[in-house]
Amino acid sequence: MDIRKVKKLIEMLENSNLEEIEIQEGEESVRLVKSHGSLQSIQPQSIVLPQEAQPEVIAQEIESPEMTARDSNSINSPMVGTFYASASPGAKPFISVGDIVSEGDVVCIVEAMKMMNEIKSEYSGTVLSVNVENAEPVEYGQSLFELSK
Repeated sequence: MDIRKVKKLIEMLENSNLEEIEIQEGEESVRLVKSHGSLQSIQPQSIVLPQEAQPEVIAQEIESPEMTARDSNSINSPMVGTFYASASPGAKPFISVGDIVSEGDVVCIVEAMKMMNEIKSEYSGTVLSVNVENAEPVEYGQSLFELSK
């Protein structure tokens, strides 16, 4: 089981009224139980992270998008999937750093559940950065591009 999934489960448990979460993926399982404000592992197969590391990691993930959003417009992934910079392998990317983009222009493709989804820009501006490598997995809300305001 991916450590990012476990971290998200821990965060969900901490922010909810639930006392326990148990998830099973194939042969792996994780069971988290809330006990006086801390999480404990009950099953030997469970993954337990040090309590001190969790808030710091979560805070960094939350602060990063806010910091970049102040001086630029961020185009974020609307879904979990695989990022593709061009329409087909070997083709020229839809956009590159320095390109001028208009609102509504196709900037990339995110493949989700075998469907190719064109992602269109919500903003007009100059591309300041491309934050994802081609064929890299992306999460919902992850910054794909930064455009000048």
